[in-house]
Amino acid sequence: MKDVTLIAPCFFGVEKTLKREIENLGYEIQKVEDGRVTFKTDNYGICKSNLWLRTAERVLLKVGEFEARSFEELFQNTKKLPWHKYIKKDAVFPVSKASSIKSKLYSVPDIQSIVKKAVVENLKQEYKVNWFDENSDEKYPIYVFIHKDKVTISIDTCGQALHKRGYRENASKAPIRETLAAALVSLTPWKQDRILVDPFCGSGTILIEAAMMGLNMAPGLNREFLSENWSILGKKLWWKARKEAFEMMKTDVDFKIYGYDIDDEVLEIAKENARLADVDNYIKFEKQDARDLKSDYEYGFVITNPPYGERLEDKDSVKQLYKEISLPFKKLDTWSFYIITAYNEFEDAFGRKADRKRKLYNGMLRSDLYQYYGPKPSKK
Repeated sequence: MKDVTLIAPCFFGVEKTLKREIENLGYEIQKVEDGRVTFKTDNYGICKSNLWLRTAERVLLKVGEFEARSFEELFQNTKKLPWHKYIKKDAVFPVSKASSIKSKLYSVPDIQSIVKKAVVENLKQEYKVNWFDENSDEKYPIYVFIHKDKVTISIDTCGQALHKRGYRENASKAPIRETLAAALVSLTPWKQDRILVDPFCGSGTILIEAAMMGLNMAPGLNREFLSENWSILGKKLWWKARKEAFEMMKTDVDFKIYGYDIDDEVLEIAKENARLADVDNYIKFEKQDARDLKSDYEYGFVITNPPYGERLEDKDSVKQLYKEISLPFKKLDTWSFYIITAYNEFEDAFGRKADRKRKLYNGMLRSDLYQYYGPKPSKK
């Protein structure tokens, strides 16, 4: 497979950020849709995309696309696809996930069953066998996505979702997902030579993702991927991609970012997560109430995911908290603030209109990123 088409699903609102990531890897964008970006690459691109994409949830290898308004059409069109190019004779190929939106075919179990039968029939003809043991270490999970009767069929290359970086063995309550945390940092002009603070750091995810970006550390460097066992890729290709990623890390950087929380237990979790991510030397965690936030630095960034109701007893306490943190934030009048919350009356409680508000989703939870821009540092 010299040329392949990959699909990278993502959270709603992150598509442009993901598109930029893919372009920075040097790959050609084919299509940007709600919650997914499709792009062209090659076999090596499968490895690099898994290792480097910070805001994608998965990397799916596209097998084919067609329209189907009946199960017969679904069966016949799936059967026509070149499955032998991807799936070896003794490989495991479950139909792991199917979803249908605004389509005539809506029964997920039936969709999965029909697609599985079609793939089996295709491979039986190709390999001249009547039975597949499916007992190999090679696994090719098939994904089916149907939207307005258009069927897209792909194979998962990741295994565990990409937000599973391998460093967050423990998490505080209501943690932000790693991919969204990376998107939040990417949506700011923060660079490693500027101060970064998260006054509600929780398990440290936002700061850990920022430190990895500051070090140019590939987010998938410390985990394994399903496609590492694929014979169509080979161990050498993966080894080459990992070696390249190691060599691209910055080793001569000196920066500090700061995380504060009022919970000692949560701070210990954050410290351990940073250690597992190998960025603990770049993050300083301390016990501090966000209402006491202050800094001797003239310029800096706050990127944070404060409580928004689900983690506190009632909305009144959330409103009071936002009102109280506005006072120390106001004193840092040359700083920039990026605050994500699902509390839709945030600006009223905070007492200040955002310079920009961006709609994002944390899973299925609608949130907004409130952006307050400080002045650019003077060039001295």
